[in-house]
Amino acid sequence: MGKREELEKLHAKWKTECACELRATSLQAVPGDGSAEAEIVFIGEAPGQKEDEQGRPFVGAAGKFLAEMLSSINLKREGVYITNIVKYRPPNNRDPLPEEKNACREWLLGELRIISPKLIVFLGRHAMNDFFPTEKISNAHGKLLIKAFAGMPTKYFYALYHPAAALYDGSMRETLMADFKKIPKVLEKIGV
Repeated sequence: MGKREELEKLHAKWKTECACELRATSLQAVPGDGSAEAEIVFIGEAPGQKEDEQGRPFVGAAGKFLAEMLSSINLKREGVYITNIVKYRPPNNRDPLPEEKNACREWLLGELRIISPKLIVFLGRHAMNDFFPTEKISNAHGKLLIKAFAGMPTKYFYALYHPAAALYDGSMRETLMADFKKIPKVLEKIGV
């Protein structure tokens, strides 16, 4: 069985077995999307309204901005994998709660184990704090974080501000774009 089939099987399993309470208020699960062979996985926090409607991560304004940034470093959305910590939309796009993150954690870890990326890029503090609970995004953005986790396919992580936050704050947008443009150098540094 190839990685694509493994991911499809994983998503089918968790769509029925995930115990996240957000299932009750969401239209559908929003599993990760993109290349099963990706060297880079981008992790956001949770689906928004457009994602909940379409069943794909990062399809709203933040997703459009993410696609522009990918293009700026000669990557396509189809060549990377994009997912979220939480697979269901929190009501009114509120921050996901710790128990919601925990309920979706094995689903996320399953995606990461199958894809086995060389680099994981956090889109925002929620994704980063799920792996690095004491880090502050204001200090960690644009930096390579190196830490080995049991059962994790990579030890290389890179933190960015969330594209949605940057859409509302012009100075953050410039910082995010500058940090994003460092990704090719990060990949070079880790030998990709």
